[in-house]
Amino acid sequence: MEKIYQIALSNVEGVGSVFFRQLISYCGSAENVFKAKTDKLLKIPGVGKTIIEGLKRKEILKEAEQILQKSENQQVVIFFSTDKNYPFRLKPLYDAPAVLYYRGNADLNHFRSLGIVGTRQATDYGRKTTEDLVEQSKPYNPLIISGLAYGIDITAHKAAIEYNLPTIAVMASGIDVIYPNQHEKYIEQILNHGGIISEHPFGKQPIRNMFLARNRIIAGLSDVSIVIESASKGGAMVTAEFANNYHREVFAIPGTLSNKFSEGCNQLIKQNKAHIYTNINDIVESLNWDLTENNDNQPIKESLLDLSTFTDEEGQVIAILRTKGEMHIDELSWQTQIPINRLASLLLNLEFQGIIKTMPGKKFGLK
Repeated sequence: MEKIYQIALSNVEGVGSVFFRQLISYCGSAENVFKAKTDKLLKIPGVGKTIIEGLKRKEILKEAEQILQKSENQQVVIFFSTDKNYPFRLKPLYDAPAVLYYRGNADLNHFRSLGIVGTRQATDYGRKTTEDLVEQSKPYNPLIISGLAYGIDITAHKAAIEYNLPTIAVMASGIDVIYPNQHEKYIEQILNHGGIISEHPFGKQPIRNMFLARNRIIAGLSDVSIVIESASKGGAMVTAEFANNYHREVFAIPGTLSNKFSEGCNQLIKQNKAHIYTNINDIVESLNWDLTENNDNQPIKESLLDLSTFTDEEGQVIAILRTKGEMHIDELSWQTQIPINRLASLLLNLEFQGIIKTMPGKKFGLK
């Protein structure tokens, strides 16, 4: 039943991903939010007339029931940000989607993930660079993540399919609304090689701000984001900004000064917001991707892929150390918002489990 209330809460006008968690934190559960009296709700910062009207709307729970039923019928998995099985790369992010609708067979917690973004008006150079990047990444078997848009995005998805790599298309629309509809012909192949994901319920048509919000999911699911081609403003630049805010690695392809769709990439490199990309070794060295598998580390890799075996706070720590590498305890505390005293105890417990290691200077990393 809580699932229905969470779906309903995520669909209340004015309740975004951050406010969703805030309301549940105040009330204890989504169900309690709906059952709370108006005078109690009005004491919660940010709650006003619009929120109250949305919560009291008679049809909202019935609509949520229909969404849940439709998801089950169409083999769509629903992830809630409060759940332990929520994708671990997104879970620690302050603006992680409250609800995710996912259809496919790829593991969203794949050991390596690579976000590829760029202009819809890709040049031949941009498309060829994208194809070469995906081909070069094949030995490392990353999950290729993009946004299904024209240009660089669809080139990345098609290249992943060609080189038999898993790929995820992050939708700005409802999970059943393919945009642009010209790319519907690729959906079956994408589903066979990966999946599609959205924070929006069935039937939701995309509008401009939904595309911008979609970019944070691409950045959040990716260990590293790479901008292939972009003007000085555009969705790819927004993705890079999100990735930087999440303390993820960003790369950009340098381009000629005469090409306006190289302006954004050159700008990111100039402003030290992205590393320059020349070949796959740049990413391999930056993220310590290593083709040599150490069998002794395999149990830890499996644990990382199944964070349901850890508490929420342990999962946050593991996710951040996985994406950022070694980190000082003060920085780790800031990233997770876990007080130092509790974090120190938590780190000690993870060390006893053989998950993390302690290094000089109060630094910690995964074993």
